[in-house]
Amino acid sequence: MNICVFCSAADLDDRYVTPARRFAELIGKGGHALVWGGSDIGLMKVMADGVQEAGGKLLGVSVEFLAHKARAGADEMIVTRDLAERKAQMLARADAIVIMVGGTGTLDEATEILELRKHGLHGKPVVLLNTAGFYDGLKTQFERMAAEGFLPVPLSELVFFAEDGAGALAYLEEQAGLGG
Repeated sequence: MNICVFCSAADLDDRYVTPARRFAELIGKGGHALVWGGSDIGLMKVMADGVQEAGGKLLGVSVEFLAHKARAGADEMIVTRDLAERKAQMLARADAIVIMVGGTGTLDEATEILELRKHGLHGKPVVLLNTAGFYDGLKTQFERMAAEGFLPVPLSELVFFAEDGAGALAYLEEQAGLGG
């Protein structure tokens, strides 16, 4: 499975890095490929290192203004003109999407992927990986949106909230018919 991961390029605290490294190892050991933003810094680097070291493939999608930060040694690296094209390429190459901790760029990616799913423009499973309760507030907001009629589909059909990488991967493998 090609698992698209949206996450931060920032250097983060161990409470985010350690679980990310574990999740990356699970992806690689599971024989899956990482589709990611291509950067070789921050949490993006942690994910790429972990997947590659565990035997998984790396499919990077960078953008022209960040190409100087792209990871050398990825199995494939695409450089897009802009962020919109980058998101479209990442979604096109993915079988599933995981949204990890991140800033405004990650939030932008998350909301676009969820909006496309809401409108039936993709049917790929989406997981919000709620490491250290990072997305507790967003989960509460989504629950309010659902309760007050802002979402035309049940929240459970839009996104799955996982507390750890093992839960995220188990959900994705189950959705893909790979669970056992």
